[in-house]
Amino acid sequence: MKSISKALISLGNQCALIPFITAGDPDLYSTEQVLRILDREGADIIEIGVPYSDPLADGPIIQEASRKALASGVTIDKILQLVADISSDLRAPLILFTYYNPILSRGMERFLIDIANAGIKGLIIPDLPLEESDYIISLCSELSIELILLITPTSSSNRIASILSKSSDVIYVVSTIGVTGIRKEIHSEMREFIKKIKSQTDKLLILGFGISTVEHVNQVSKWDINGIVIGSAFVKLLAENNINDQFQLLKNFCFSVKKALVDN
Repeated sequence: MKSISKALISLGNQCALIPFITAGDPDLYSTEQVLRILDREGADIIEIGVPYSDPLADGPIIQEASRKALASGVTIDKILQLVADISSDLRAPLILFTYYNPILSRGMERFLIDIANAGIKGLIIPDLPLEESDYIISLCSELSIELILLITPTSSSNRIASILSKSSDVIYVVSTIGVTGIRKEIHSEMREFIKKIKSQTDKLLILGFGISTVEHVNQVSKWDINGIVIGSAFVKLLAENNINDQFQLLKNFCFSVKKALVDN
């Protein structure tokens, strides 16, 4: 399985599709099926969210998905077992999205070794204090995990410079202020923000938070970015439809988004 950066680079000028799903929503069997569907239908990278009881960066759709997953008894051990069982079957490398506290509770070294052994290639920790990041960056590097740091529209110039200097080859640009969720529009000012970041680095940029329609994809894929993360729109499909329809709707949406990226 490729690293996250190599998966992005291999696409050349084409923007990568990065779906996000919450592990265990509505159950781990469904998560396995969803991972296989997304992989078949063109996902270039897949982001797996670890359900958490206090998901500060998540909007109501992903919060509810986390609640359902935790209520069904999903744990990090069960998630990593699923990843270990399936990762070698997938073409798309996997990113794990988790808050900082579950890492500290497990023990940082143990957590990182466990996810590396399961086949995880990237890690996003939205509430990781930048001032505490050096040690985990070092450990991730030793284990060939790409720790993907986040830049937000409210990040100061000094903070952006610090993130760029510390980050792996991939940086996550948050496209909106606030939590994840479905938005009616992606503000065009983000294009200038991305240009500002690109002027300071040649690292790879992925864009997420609020991107939820093919129209959004058509808009932002022209902004000189390397990947687009779509989360709430995929999670919503699993929440609002019966099991017989969920997988087909997911397949159709993934295919349509991938087609838009290829056509652009």
